[in-house]
Amino acid sequence: EEKAIERGILPLLQRATLVQTFGQRNHVCLKEGSITIPPYAPPQKMQTHLIPDKTPRSIFVYFRGLFYDVGNDPEGGYYARGARAAVWENFKDNPLFDISTEHPTTYYEDMQRAVFCLCPLGWAPWSPRLVEAVIFGCIPVIIADDIVLPFADAIPWEEIGVFVDEKDVPNLDTILTSIPPEVILRKQRLLANPSMKQAMLFPQPAQPGDAFHQVLNGLARKLPHDKSVYLKPGERVLNWTAGPVGDLKPW
Repeated sequence: EEKAIERGILPLLQRATLVQTFGQRNHVCLKEGSITIPPYAPPQKMQTHLIPDKTPRSIFVYFRGLFYDVGNDPEGGYYARGARAAVWENFKDNPLFDISTEHPTTYYEDMQRAVFCLCPLGWAPWSPRLVEAVIFGCIPVIIADDIVLPFADAIPWEEIGVFVDEKDVPNLDTILTSIPPEVILRKQRLLANPSMKQAMLFPQPAQPGDAFHQVLNGLARKLPHDKSVYLKPGERVLNWTAGPVGDLKPW
C-alpha cells in the first residue's frame, strides 16, 4: 500500500469506481464516489444458527476475537491502533463484558443473546462482526474513527449503532450503561426490520433489496441520466434472477 501511494494512482484508476469492502476516510485509493459494500457473510450458515426471537438478551457486551496480534505487533500499540488492547486491559474482569479470544461453536447464538456487540477496528477499520451484529439484532458498537459504512441510504447506521471514538475505549462501560433503555429498544426494533438484514447479505440467487441490488443502485446513481428514466415507486422492478440458471452460480 505504501509503495502504491508513493508511486501515485494510475490515471485509469483515478477515473474508476471502486467497489470496496467497507471504506476508510481520507484514503488515497478510496476517493469520493467509491461504493462501499459489506463483506460476505454466508446467509444459509447464519440461518441455521437462529434462536427463538423471544430469547432474552442476557449478555450486556459481547466480543470474540484478537486483542493483540502477537506475531506482528507484540506490544499491541499498532494493531487496531491500540483499541483492542485497551478493551482487554480495561474490561477483562468486568462482569458486564463477555470478551475472550476463544471462538466458541455457539458464537452466532451468543450474539443473539447479547445487547451490544463490539465491532472494533483491526488491521482494517471494518470486520465481518458488523454484518453479523446487524443480522442477529445485536447493537453494533463501532470503534473505528475513519470507517466509511456501506449503503448509507438503506441502513441508518447512526440510528442502529453506537459510535465510540478510539480514544474513549477506556470509558466504554460508562458510555454503554448510560444509554437509556428506550434508546436501546428503539435500536433493537430497527435492527429487527427484515429489510435492514437483507441489505447486508448476498444470497444466491439474488433477491430484491439485498446487497447485490444495493451495489446496482449505487452504480445506477452514477449514470448520466435524467431522473425521469428511473423506476417510480410502484413500478415493476427488474427481476435480476430471471436469466439463465448458469448465471446464478458463483464464478
